[in-house]
Parts: sequence; structure tokens; C-alpha cells
Amino acid sequence: MITQKEQQLINFVHFYVTHPWIAVLLALLGIWTIIWKGIALWKSARNNQVAWFVVMLFVNTLGILEIIYIYFFSKDKSQK
Repeated sequence: MITQKEQQLINFVHFYVTHPWIAVLLALLGIWTIIWKGIALWKSARNNQVAWFVVMLFVNTLGILEIIYIYFFSKDKSQK
């Protein structure tokens, strides 16, 4: 007799075996997010913008918040 948790695991594995493109898509989204988050966190730390750093560290928006910060709110000290 298969328990409910075992059946859920079987369904989960079956789904990803029959739809491998979803795993690739999730991996690409993860890489995309890490790149933008890293750049934005580096800029906010370098510019002593603690509030932006904390928000971007804990809020995951697939890079959208980070891109907005980089292009509209981060001002390099060398440009001031």
C-alpha cells in the first residue's frame, strides 16, 4: 500500500520526468535572479544604502526590484 506522501513524491518525480523543460526554466530563473541580486546588493552596500540592501536581500522578485534599483536609484559616489 502506498502512502499519500509516497504518492505525492511519485507524482512530483513523474511531472519533472515528463516535463524536463520546467527544471531548465527554474534553473535559468535562479541564475538570472542571482546575477541581478548580486549586482544590486554590491551597489547598495558600496553606496551605504542599508535599507535597499536589506529589502533586496530578503525580497525575491526574480530580479525586477534589483533592476529597478540599479537603473533608477543607485547613484555611484563617483558620480556625485
